Amino acid sequence: MDLSTLLQDGERRMEKSVESLDREFRRLRTGRATPALLEGIQVEYYGNKVPLQQIASVMVQGRTLVVKPWDKSVIGEIQRAIQASGLGLTPQSDGTVVRIPVPPLSDERRQELVKLVKKLAEEARVAVRNVRRDLMETVRGWEKEGTLSEDERRRAEDQIQKLTDRYIEKVNDLLARKEKEILED
Repeated sequence: MDLSTLLQDGERRMEKSVESLDREFRRLRTGRATPALLEGIQVEYYGNKVPLQQIASVMVQGRTLVVKPWDKSVIGEIQRAIQASGLGLTPQSDGTVVRIPVPPLSDERRQELVKLVKKLAEEARVAVRNVRRDLMETVRGWEKEGTLSEDERRRAEDQIQKLTDRYIEKVNDLLARKEKEILED
């Protein structure tokens, strides 16, 4: 493995950490109705667990999510799956669609969510730093083996640090956007 391959691998791993954080943030309820709230909900459908998005369309009407299943017989299962999801939402059905009102957040709940997103962001930063540590150890190992000179190692470490700084900044940007979304809704 050469240095450019090592850096590409490190960048790919850091990108996965940031993408994972972004997915977690999209799942958090912020008082705003968004179809992303229902991502990850699995519905029992003819004996199999399937993602909600595969059996229904999800639309937003004001502060309400409207789930319109393609097969009306699964409305009860959709309601049960949403209630069991732990999102704190109460679905209501009229027989053809499921309406899910998204209530505004209390100030106390907003502060709890801010703490949670900060914790999730710190976990993502730690994951990025762990990738940096692995890359640095590999480069130092190459120097000990004699495949890299000390100058080459230093240049490689500088590149690794710049890559790390770039991904830490991405995490910080995601955190700032999510915090603003939670506090300003």
